[in-house]
Amino acid sequence: MKTLNKIIAFSILIFTILSSQNIFSQTNETSIEQDEKIEKLLQEKRKNNSGITINDKFKIQIFYGNIDESKKTLIAFKKEFILLDGTIIFSNPSYKVWVGSFKSKIEAEKTLINIKKKYPSAVIIEPNKK
Repeated sequence: MKTLNKIIAFSILIFTILSSQNIFSQTNETSIEQDEKIEKLLQEKRKNNSGITINDKFKIQIFYGNIDESKKTLIAFKKEFILLDGTIIFSNPSYKVWVGSFKSKIEAEKTLINIKKKYPSAVIIEPNKK
């Protein structure tokens, strides 16, 4: 009789465990809720940094300040120096305007002479130097 009660109790336990598996199982679905502003900020960051390339050794920085002045400076630069590319880089807490893409420092220095006539605070930088 004791053996029969143990078998019945064990059977009930196994049945309970197997039937409760659906109650405690997790679903395979994942839901992520993200504010739209975060995605807009990420897109702006990607757009601002799209001009950085890995192989460039030297660039010329013509401005350092807030985003509005950076945009104005870049637009004015592109009107005057049509052949040189430029981009705005965010460097917490300010923005930088980098122009040109030079393989050698001599090439950058030659271009810097012309740029300094309009942007006296321009300097040569090495973006990938660590």
